[in-house]
Amino acid sequence: MTGPAVSFPVSGDAAKPALSPERLELREAAQAFEAIFVRRLLASARASSIADQTPFTGPGLQQFETMRDEQVAKIAADTGAFGLADQIERQLASMVDQRRVSGDGV
Repeated sequence: MTGPAVSFPVSGDAAKPALSPERLELREAAQAFEAIFVRRLLASARASSIADQTPFTGPGLQQFETMRDEQVAKIAADTGAFGLADQIERQLASMVDQRRVSGDGV
């Protein structure tokens, strides 16, 4: 028996304007940060669980859980499910755009 399929809303890329290389780099960094945040969130939630006392624990299960958490975090960051990457990008975009306009490229 399988559970219901979960889908995350994905905004259409066709409506978004083309981004500069700096903004694309910022977006990727923000998504990577969100993925790290979600992985840590999942690990913390699991650490507080009483499920560690079952006979089905061990290094194999821990490795599987780690891989699963990484995949869930990547999907969440790529789809914007939590919105953290979008907020980070919005906050830092003004700095990137200012540097670009003023010619302070690195």
